[in-house]
Amino acid sequence: MPELKRLHVGHAPAVLAFELANRGYFAASISDRGDDYFAQFTDRYNALLAEQEAGICAFYVLVAEDSSVLGRFNLVDIEDHTAELGYRVAQHVAGRGVATATVREVCQLAAARHGLRTVRAAAARQNVASHKVLTKAGFVPVGAADPAHLGGKPGTWYQRDLVPQPDSATLPGS
Repeated sequence: MPELKRLHVGHAPAVLAFELANRGYFAASISDRGDDYFAQFTDRYNALLAEQEAGICAFYVLVAEDSSVLGRFNLVDIEDHTAELGYRVAQHVAGRGVATATVREVCQLAAARHGLRTVRAAAARQNVASHKVLTKAGFVPVGAADPAHLGGKPGTWYQRDLVPQPDSATLPGS
């Protein structure tokens, strides 16, 4: 059973393998990371961990039973109880509800673990799969996204307002 885990240093080889194996698949719907990303992967990865440690971002990986990465789910620019969600899943699990279920789980973590009240996500117009994932995960369209934010492609901003889940110890009658 796949498990959502907070990104840590030990995930680096599996994350790199995931990015390399799915590079062409990702480039079909979102901007390619470019050769520099892979050439400087270790430095960039360490920078992500530092941002996470500073509380600016929260990075998660969906890990399969064999320790391979099935997806990446990122909460970036955490500020004023709001963050932006970015995600990508491996081609071999796409279309199976993996992204939708994990985006829902990340939203629960965003409220419970990170104190977020709002999560936003942008999807390029031609990325129909992301529009479906976001809608099924409870996001609603809130306006046009600047093409500069989506690699030069027009798109839509989505938003999901989060409701903090009360601790069962504080429920009436407990």
